[in-house]
Amino acid sequence: MKRTDLSTIMRRAWALFRVTGNAFAVCLSKAWKLYRMNCRMRYGIVRFTYKKVDGTLRNAVGTLRDIASTVKGPGLPGDGRTVKYYDVEASGWRSFKVGNIVTIY
Repeated sequence: MKRTDLSTIMRRAWALFRVTGNAFAVCLSKAWKLYRMNCRMRYGIVRFTYKKVDGTLRNAVGTLRDIASTVKGPGLPGDGRTVKYYDVEASGWRSFKVGNIVTIY
């Protein structure tokens, strides 16, 4: 694990804390889950569920492996408020707010 990974985890935890108002320990636990999900997506396909902006639940199948040909733009790091992934079923890039994650399978 790199120092930048810890920075990303803490950034996400604070973003969750500001958005949800939950205890920081709960937000930190969720940030670690999101970090582990991102690590798993780098090596394969991950199934997870999150709440969309309109309130419906979305069952997603995402990955970050072997998609370098689809990346466009500078690829700047995020601010920790969203999770970006490549949707295998829809063949396109998607993202969701970190506070909206429901389950990681």
